[in-house]
Amino acid sequence: MRLVVLTNEQLKEELLSNGISDDCEIDWISSPKELLSHKDADSVIDLLFEYNAYDVSHLNNHLTKPVFVNSMNKTIDEIGLPVIRINAWPGFLKRNIAEVSGTDEANKNKAEKILSLLNRKPEWVPDVKGFISPRIASMIINEAYFTLEENVSTKEDIDIAMKLGTNYPYGPFEWSKKIGLKNIADLLKELFIIEKRYQPAALLLKEASEQ
Repeated sequence: MRLVVLTNEQLKEELLSNGISDDCEIDWISSPKELLSHKDADSVIDLLFEYNAYDVSHLNNHLTKPVFVNSMNKTIDEIGLPVIRINAWPGFLKRNIAEVSGTDEANKNKAEKILSLLNRKPEWVPDVKGFISPRIASMIINEAYFTLEENVSTKEDIDIAMKLGTNYPYGPFEWSKKIGLKNIADLLKELFIIEKRYQPAALLLKEASEQ
């Protein structure tokens, strides 16, 4: 099976972290316009997906096959295409479980076969903004920024306390660097429209705007 994957070097490394099946060939591309040269691919995995007319239009020629998009802030209904959403935030692809959303059963069955070639088992979650684990991670990071705003402690000490107290592999500020603070801020702002408990900390927004 031949896959075409739109990605950068960081996410490419993460996608390959579990190895791939001998039955899988991957064509690596870095721009949506390159998809035009890969119409014979059996599936598309767009890890750099951005919701705009340019990116969406380049997927139209591939919609008869499974198309995965790394879309954290837009649901399938909002995208308006029968795609499969995958949680591909930096750090989240280095797992043997893939957090995915799909609304078409036939597409979901095909997607499971493709993910198995990448040595991943799908965890199908509701088609909501932020999936599940990114929502949780974003809220933990947001609470850490509220704590920092109140001068309770330093970033370093908060990270240490969370790792020792909860056995997390990373502290919230370490996570924010790996994921990208702008990604977190963008998701929190989208979720805040729906639920006020997701209100982003002012300091988090300030630091995200400076990156």
